[in-house]
Amino acid sequence: MQSHASFSDVSELQLSVRGPVFTPADSGFAAEVAAFNLSTQHQPDLAFGALDAEDVSAAVRWAAERGMPVSVQSTGHGATNAIEGGLLISTRRMLELSIDPLEKTARVGAGVRWKAVVDLAGTFGLMGLCGSTTDVGVVGYTLGGGLPILGRKYGFASDHVIAFEIVTADGVLRRVTKDEDSELFFLLRGGKGNLGIVTAMEFHLFQGSDLYAGGIYFDGEHAPEVLQAFRGWAPSLPVEASASLAFLRLPDMEMVPPPLRGKFVIHLRYAYQGDLATAAELLEPMRRSAPFMMDATGPLDATAFDSIHQDPDQPVPVLEHGFLLDRLDEPEADALLRHFGPGVDSPVLLAELRLLGGALAKSSDGDDIVGGRDAAFSFFMGAIAVPPRVEMLPSVFNAVHEDLRPAANAGTFVNLHGHFVDSEDRERPWRATALDRLRKAKAELDPHNMFSFGHVVGLPVIDQTVLLQDVVTAGGDAVLSS
Repeated sequence: MQSHASFSDVSELQLSVRGPVFTPADSGFAAEVAAFNLSTQHQPDLAFGALDAEDVSAAVRWAAERGMPVSVQSTGHGATNAIEGGLLISTRRMLELSIDPLEKTARVGAGVRWKAVVDLAGTFGLMGLCGSTTDVGVVGYTLGGGLPILGRKYGFASDHVIAFEIVTADGVLRRVTKDEDSELFFLLRGGKGNLGIVTAMEFHLFQGSDLYAGGIYFDGEHAPEVLQAFRGWAPSLPVEASASLAFLRLPDMEMVPPPLRGKFVIHLRYAYQGDLATAAELLEPMRRSAPFMMDATGPLDATAFDSIHQDPDQPVPVLEHGFLLDRLDEPEADALLRHFGPGVDSPVLLAELRLLGGALAKSSDGDDIVGGRDAAFSFFMGAIAVPPRVEMLPSVFNAVHEDLRPAANAGTFVNLHGHFVDSEDRERPWRATALDRLRKAKAELDPHNMFSFGHVVGLPVIDQTVLLQDVVTAGGDAVLSS
């Protein structure tokens, strides 16, 4: 596929769409292609800000006529590997949002963030199945499966999709449901961006009452006791409860609460929907596991999910790596403490264990593309990509993964995968049967591989050394230019 477009080509695109078109020479280009992850710096040949599905269709047809690859971005939270060349279609202006409180459903455009859904649904006493932060886009999150705070009770966000509207590589806008193109519906609920650009989505909402949630912070010196208690406590929780444990090395910055600023802490995250007294009682073993610095758990409004994990809400340069674990026994706990425990000078800002199981372990209709439903925990690492320590991160991530490999699950989550290094790693989120189905649909719907960026199946192997060096360089450049 070619990348570059002539002046007349660009003019034709501008005449065929309503949204703005940017070349690298235009003042708005950098802002249009910017990702939330500042270590990823996209460099497409053109950027286009779509206003609606008709705009997306027109832009895809324009690119297809010229053999130009196409990428898509909304909020940029999932931008791990950089986009090089082609046309980047930004969907962040597509902000359609409506809720049917009687049917308990929502319809969102491709640019809507979870925050907007959470706030509007909350006015009706409802909630959507958002994850650890409401700053991410609803569509991109769900196309990767979508791991909710209350996933053990409800399952993945993708389990509750009613319909997708998607523009495929031929520029055709299709409505896809379980009954209308069931195979494509199956693949979109976890297949990420392989098969087209989703312009709108409809999904179920749930009652947002009786929530008890928050976090408990322990001094990092108590990591061995807290981890030991978590290993015994978490698997015993009922499906109404979700939990995660994070090793956090917090920066000395104003965004961090004063008692925690510049500290190594263990952060227990907890959420329960049901009887509030039961929720508090279930948490007691962890409260007693070690002296805590801060307890921010209690009854929670459904619009305040962000207070549980307290993910950053400002763009930062990060490198990420994630995989799944089938167990968390003593060898795994020892490995975690070796890499992230007291006295360790780790460059990793966050290392998180998130409890899986419950409704996450089964598909709502018996058919499934999301990998790792049989895993016990999700494990995720994130680090600020700043020189000089950024150069250490790939080897640190690899060392941790290698030490935990005996307990690692074959699958992974697309949205928590992190940077991929070759075609095999790129396809790691999907089991063999799902991968075969994705490849078949890719060959039928996008035979020329127009949508060739991100977690795309069936592409040539990328040289790992070159890619990791590119990632490291991008991380340093992002810091120097910010």
